[in-house]
Amino acid sequence: MIKSVFFSLGIFLSLGISTLWAQQNAPRSGYQFKEIADLKATPVKNQANSGTCWCYATLSFLESELLRMGKPAYDLSEMYTVRNAYFEKGMRYFRLYGKNNLNEGGQAHDVVEMIAKYGIVPEEVYPGLEYGVDQNNHSEMVSGLIGYMSGITKARNITTAWPKALMSIIESYLGKAPEKFTFQGQEYTPQTFAQELGIRPEDYIELTSYEAYPFYEQVELEIPDNWMHARYYNVPLDDLIAIMQNALKNGYTIAWDGDVSEQGFSHAKGLAILPTNEPQNMSGSDRARFEKLPEAEKNNLYSFVAPVPEMQVNDQNRQKTFDKRKTTDDHLMHLTGLLQDQNGTYYYKTKNSWGTERNPFGGYLYMSEPYVKMKTVAILLHKDAIPQNIKEKLKLN
Repeated sequence: MIKSVFFSLGIFLSLGISTLWAQQNAPRSGYQFKEIADLKATPVKNQANSGTCWCYATLSFLESELLRMGKPAYDLSEMYTVRNAYFEKGMRYFRLYGKNNLNEGGQAHDVVEMIAKYGIVPEEVYPGLEYGVDQNNHSEMVSGLIGYMSGITKARNITTAWPKALMSIIESYLGKAPEKFTFQGQEYTPQTFAQELGIRPEDYIELTSYEAYPFYEQVELEIPDNWMHARYYNVPLDDLIAIMQNALKNGYTIAWDGDVSEQGFSHAKGLAILPTNEPQNMSGSDRARFEKLPEAEKNNLYSFVAPVPEMQVNDQNRQKTFDKRKTTDDHLMHLTGLLQDQNGTYYYKTKNSWGTERNPFGGYLYMSEPYVKMKTVAILLHKDAIPQNIKEKLKLN
């Protein structure tokens, strides 16, 4: 069933299903959106009861990359990558004496790094459901991993058996990794399949934007889910937004990492906004519109029925919310388009991984640019999506 549904995707893409979605399911009647970019994406999935948004978002991004490259639609296995990441996390947890993150969260670079080391397989080859369920639920497995590795880390006489035992716990839940498999009549290993896809890990980079770090340099983003201690290019906020807009306008989608804990984030309503009723924090045009609103509307900015005044965001207040932990890396999603509302505010069309039934918009939402400015923690994208003047500042080839 998965295969037949998935390989009919090319027909839907040729009909522009994402454009039809935007026309038929535009959020809230008071919003009027003009489409600027609407890029190809594979169907929305459901991460279910697992903290694996980092893998769902990034593989969705890479599936769109393959479409951009003119390749067929692929359904890649999230759980194969998750399997390998859990093992690598456990190894690092041991080597750092239990002082590293071994929970479910992760970052976009985890996926790229795991593909580089372990390859990748199609979903039908490795669904990762070997524990009597039909949807992901990793709480029991992760509790077991943490308990086991905590004990090993504290042991005095450590044997050579524990890495195999660590993997056996993971594979008891997710399944053994295939050494070889047949897909569409051809035999592959995970490595040769990755090679055939043509995903080059060196083409993808991560960026962040915090003034606490030097700009235009690579920095270690100090967040718990960066368990690999990876380094990100740090750019000013204006450059980050310029990169994102340039990417989407030129056919490149984006893996997005950010905060979804705000009252203004409503997956059910298909919107993420950053309202404010403080005129000093608004743009001039928002301030003028705000003054004309009835008092009842001024005090009800989370109705999601029409555009409302939103906060102006800059490097300073963005850093402040990060330092106060009002912005944390809660969730990763996939940006696939760009729009403008009737007031000229940009919105980023966002593919979530919470299934298609939890909102009326097929699992998508629109995030306003003020929300994106304040709540983006990091992005991953193809380096060719970065404007040339910024690439030069970053010393990228």
